Amino acid sequence: MAGILEGKVALITGAGSGIGRATSKIFAREGAKLVLADVVEDGGQQTLASITDSGGEAIFIRTDVSKESDIAAAIAKTIATYGRLDCAFNNAGIEGQGGLTHECTRENWDRVIAINLTGVWLCMKAEIDQLLKQGKGGAIVNTSSGAGLAGVRGMPAYVAAKHGVAGLTRAAAIEYGRHGIRVNAVCPGPIRTPMMARLLGERPDAEQRFARGGPLKRLGEPEEIGESVAWLCSDHASYVTGLPMPVDGGFMAQ
Repeated sequence: MAGILEGKVALITGAGSGIGRATSKIFAREGAKLVLADVVEDGGQQTLASITDSGGEAIFIRTDVSKESDIAAAIAKTIATYGRLDCAFNNAGIEGQGGLTHECTRENWDRVIAINLTGVWLCMKAEIDQLLKQGKGGAIVNTSSGAGLAGVRGMPAYVAAKHGVAGLTRAAAIEYGRHGIRVNAVCPGPIRTPMMARLLGERPDAEQRFARGGPLKRLGEPEEIGESVAWLCSDHASYVTGLPMPVDGGFMAQ
């Protein structure tokens, strides 16, 4: 049986770890041809090796999403290699430094916004431009967050950026729907990733206490986000656009 992304060409940023790596593997399993992008070359190469060793088709390009020239190079490499772009997952992001709003430094604010919000916008600009040139529609999924739908203490820049991604997703969906381009976002809740491990710190009971706050009483796995992204990029979600979709174990339902 063919996968739900069989033959589609997909660009995934932040592919070197966590949700990006898990999603890349799922896309490969579902038949996509992949362009893996990450600023951390070692992580990106590890994801690439995992996919190609399993028989998938992928390339890696080192990409800093805060640099427009890097994004242009990634799109150019995609077209040079596969001839087109069908879908994209704009996932690269950082948590930044913790602290209350009045403690947030300008340096931290600028860096988090540059990667988590401006980076998504720059990727979308390049991806949408390519999809419009092709004239056959496409699908884009951005990574927002539960923190893009509700406030979270101690992460003002991150919360602002992720709210921005949710709004940008809605705006672009309205603008490009008539061209057959669907734009959605996933809003992960607490997911067991390296980022979550850094946020929880060296506290053995922190994960359990955090997980007990949600209806499912556990953290999510990166693969559970990846499955949602694959569906949103597939033709199975052909009537879904403009949706910042919580994938959070019910945290937002409370």
